[in-house]
Amino acid sequence: MESGGESAIVTGAAALVAAVESLTNLSLIPLPDTDIVALMQQIETCTRRLASVQRDLIVQACARSLPARNGSGSPALYLQSVLHISHGDAINRWRAAEDLAVWHRVGDNADADMVPVLPSVAQALDEGAISLDHVRVIRQVMNRLPGKVAPEARAYAEKQLALQARALDPTHLPRIGEMILGFLDPDGKLTEDADRQNQRSAVLSPQRYDLMSTLTVELTPDARAAFDAVMAKLARPGMCNPADKESPWAEDEDNPVPRDVLEACAARDERSKAQRQHDALLAVLHPDFNPAELGSHRGLPVSTIMTMSIEDVERAAGVATTATGGQVPVENALRLMARHCKTFVLVKNKNGMPLHIGEIRLANPAQRLALIATERGCTRPGCSAPASMAAAHHVTEFSKGGPTDIENLTLACDHCHALVKDGPRGWKTIKLGADSDFPGRTAWIAPAHVDPSRTPRVNHLHHPGELLTEAPPSMGPRNYCNPVRPQPVRDRSVRRTSTPPARQ
Repeated sequence: MESGGESAIVTGAAALVAAVESLTNLSLIPLPDTDIVALMQQIETCTRRLASVQRDLIVQACARSLPARNGSGSPALYLQSVLHISHGDAINRWRAAEDLAVWHRVGDNADADMVPVLPSVAQALDEGAISLDHVRVIRQVMNRLPGKVAPEARAYAEKQLALQARALDPTHLPRIGEMILGFLDPDGKLTEDADRQNQRSAVLSPQRYDLMSTLTVELTPDARAAFDAVMAKLARPGMCNPADKESPWAEDEDNPVPRDVLEACAARDERSKAQRQHDALLAVLHPDFNPAELGSHRGLPVSTIMTMSIEDVERAAGVATTATGGQVPVENALRLMARHCKTFVLVKNKNGMPLHIGEIRLANPAQRLALIATERGCTRPGCSAPASMAAAHHVTEFSKGGPTDIENLTLACDHCHALVKDGPRGWKTIKLGADSDFPGRTAWIAPAHVDPSRTPRVNHLHHPGELLTEAPPSMGPRNYCNPVRPQPVRDRSVRRTSTPPARQ
């Protein structure tokens, strides 16, 4: 924030209050749709930029010892008291100020300001390009970086997270963080499998007065992959519904549940996802349950499907991606495959796309496996639905002469598939040519009211490595881990104008 005189600050604040007062007294009804969207975006940007002003006000409050003079035990409690916000919100604002603000030194180096711990994130917030929710998630990801990560690699991670936060909502940033961690530690997470095994647990609480119980589970990657595969089948709408007498609880290959029956059950299914997963777990735990009765899901037998690169297979390192969007260490995936899994070999071209397989109306299991391995999930930009929730979609509709060849197939979840239709409000899908940045990939074209430019776009969420705009620091793989824990960015030996207390 630029310095200014007292009158300039007072005048600016008064103008802000007047502008807000004016907006709240105006009717928005006359505005056309495009202006409504533009105004929403402008207001969001202003709100985010005001978070930077709030951050600097917190710095000034601490510099003047206002929390201590107020009798508060910490800056967070002070903010909670004077702003009447929740304790969690107050802590988030205080911690954001800790890492994003410019703090002033006192003592021998009083003239030198302390740079923000997360400078790229601070700049993005100043510009209104990201929100405090983005900041919170980025801080969580950065705090997960092992202490042995070298400073230049840590700076790379922060820069990439700040860059991607400008285009993604906060819920997608952890996936980018996982990808960055994979680059910084190419042999897999620093946490070894033995550590994960030590953390596995399943704790059932005593029954409450209402006879309900709480189950707290820490799943290993192997268990999570198996859990996801079963839930994708049994926890889908319409399945295992105790309130619906016609709801199927199981099926087998010889007696599959008729599609119209399941669709009718799903249409009247009012359960939440959490309730459906509870009922699916109940079905699995029933004494009469037979794993063979799981049948198939979207054309494939219910099983754990994992995709890994040949490079990771050869060195037995890295992570494999499951059809539900999870990750399993390659070493574990190979061990599971050696025990009781069929091997599916997919031949890809130089662009990572599957080769031609066949031509029928419905995608066969081999084609669906190929789509899972290459696309990993719904291909509409911004959709995070994993492959287990997506169906094979003809880029050029079958009714319009589109073949059921792998080159004309893609993955689309039920919601996104319904968006593809003729007319000005429909989405379109195309396959990108060899001269594009992503040859062979499926691109979606939004209708003009969503994207006036009608630019074909691909979904990067299932391929987070594509979002990294530059390579990690040019060091050997092992050099990302410094044997000596690096010093914090701030010099803790020099006092701030107000020393922050312990975190709440």
